[in-house]
Amino acid sequence: MTAYIVRRLLGLVPVLIGVTLLIFFLTRIIPGDPAIAMLGERAAPNLVERLRADLGLDRPLFFNTAEYRETGRFGDLFDSQYFDYMGGMLRGDLGRSILTLVPITQSLLHRFPATLELTLAAMLLAVAIGIPAGMWAALRRGTLADTSVMLVAIAGVSFPVFWLGIILIYVFAVVLGWLPPSGRLSVSTSIQPITGMYVLDGLLAGNFKGALNAARHLVLPALALGTIPLAIVVRMTRSAMLEVLGQDYVRTARAKGLSELKVVRKHSLRNALLPVVTVIGLSFGSLLSGAILTETVFSWPGIGRWVYDGIAARDYPIIQGGVIFVATLFVFVNLLVDLSYTLIDPRIQYA
Repeated sequence: MTAYIVRRLLGLVPVLIGVTLLIFFLTRIIPGDPAIAMLGERAAPNLVERLRADLGLDRPLFFNTAEYRETGRFGDLFDSQYFDYMGGMLRGDLGRSILTLVPITQSLLHRFPATLELTLAAMLLAVAIGIPAGMWAALRRGTLADTSVMLVAIAGVSFPVFWLGIILIYVFAVVLGWLPPSGRLSVSTSIQPITGMYVLDGLLAGNFKGALNAARHLVLPALALGTIPLAIVVRMTRSAMLEVLGQDYVRTARAKGLSELKVVRKHSLRNALLPVVTVIGLSFGSLLSGAILTETVFSWPGIGRWVYDGIAARDYPIIQGGVIFVATLFVFVNLLVDLSYTLIDPRIQYA
């Protein structure tokens, strides 16, 4: 097991290098110039060039061939924006925001709890409803209940997140007035940060009013974000359960006179969980990386909204730091999913 984990962690290195190369190149081809974004469209050209020089944006992207030809020193070939950034990243320095000068690492630590809280709430919704609904549909295959569950699942995958978010805000916040439309807390409510996840912090501090207020703000964005993984979990659970229910050991368990509940819980569900856990892990990683639309629609101050603002402002360090951070999380989530297989099925062993 240890050797397998070490191999997977070593395999993370080329993946992250590829991510840094890709995101570094893509950010540079985004239309617009950070210097112009900071100074304005009517700024004098000499001021723009001076600011570009101060930010290091006038240097070559990957290889400084001009400097190398002039000096002949091999090290000057790597005197470029990319290798400076990689050197800083190896030291744990992801740079500073061009606009605010706030360190990227500090912003990530400040905003990640908000994204994690939203993602956990969305996945909790998807798992708590998706697995029972998928089991129920599988046990009633071909009935109206099965058809209804599958129609809802297909509809959940089909709805765009931003459209669903707007509809939820209009219905539950504007028309009915049941839930707040945006933000994490009401203006009149305060919670002492402990973990950065407000619902948990309120409960830990005994501030139940604050925890309830944070939970009410969490409902709509979690529902919008969790709809797609909910539909996927339903469909995967149904398919896996149908496959397992047709196995000989399930028919043997029923022939022994075991109750249907015990057959489903002990002999069917656990063997059907492997593909479901895989889908849950991939969906969790996708939610961490794909919460930009949800956080933007609901003004949720997480990493997704932060990266969106960075793209709009052409703030390269924010875009690069956010994407690399989320990519690293995605890989680690996949590793944890692989390791969880040994807990679900003891027959699986990693050498």
